[in-house]
Amino acid sequence: MKTTHDMTGRSCLVTGATDGHGRAVAEALAEAGADLILLGRNPAKCEAVQREIAERTGRKPEVVLCDLMQRTEVDRAADEILAGDRPLHLLVNNAGLVNLHRELNGEGIEQTFAVNYLAMFQLTLRLLPRMRSSAPARVVNISSDTYRIARLDLEDLQLAKGYSVSQAYARSKLAILYFTLELSRRIEGSGVTANAVDPGPVASNIAANNPGILYSLARPMIRGLFPSAARAARTCLLVATDPTLAGSSGGYWRSRRLRARPLKHPDPELQSGLWRESVRLTGVDLPDGWTPAGETV
Repeated sequence: MKTTHDMTGRSCLVTGATDGHGRAVAEALAEAGADLILLGRNPAKCEAVQREIAERTGRKPEVVLCDLMQRTEVDRAADEILAGDRPLHLLVNNAGLVNLHRELNGEGIEQTFAVNYLAMFQLTLRLLPRMRSSAPARVVNISSDTYRIARLDLEDLQLAKGYSVSQAYARSKLAILYFTLELSRRIEGSGVTANAVDPGPVASNIAANNPGILYSLARPMIRGLFPSAARAARTCLLVATDPTLAGSSGGYWRSRRLRARPLKHPDPELQSGLWRESVRLTGVDLPDGWTPAGETV
């Protein structure tokens, strides 16, 4: 099965594009002819990936520097991306982190929730008007099957009580799945689709922000046992580029297959409540004119 299809003339943005899965996705899109925007927080890493892709493809990707930890940085990056009339056909929300201990960003938000979920919510909604004007366009959100062990509590989304690294990560991935389902519902008929993807286990540097002997010992094991980033990226690339999936939205994909009913007992009130709380925390909502038919704001 062909994974990456021709993307000539398509403008694509990948967050967390300097390592692991995100880098593999970015490289494959560039090789398929895409006009690429790389979003990352480390200038040296961004420049290295930019240079390597330019040497390989003859096309130099654009780089947007952004620390997704901070709401003001996400807004600044969105403004930079939206400057001018450049279209946007694909947004791959890949960036993420893992924190062994509960830490807050400068705005008092738990860091895992801020980077893995809230930044995705904020950036996507900021860029949706441009994607709508560029339609057909696709949003691909990177989630994980770890969502199955999580439970969303609207009264404690940031795990102020009972924090654990596994629950923080899993909860952010469950929030991403709920966001994807609600986003797909709200933008139906706009020409923009939204899907969630679990790349499966992947050899990456997602936990590299946690110094110490545990990560040092685990890193060789991760590299040796988990699939390569290029292999793990195949599901995302299929959902992002396959022309037969142009109208597919609201799905959850793993191992290049659409998984039926990822939520056995979906909770519409929880789904809409998460959206409202995300709007409150980010200050961003869908623009006027995106409300589904038959609903009132």
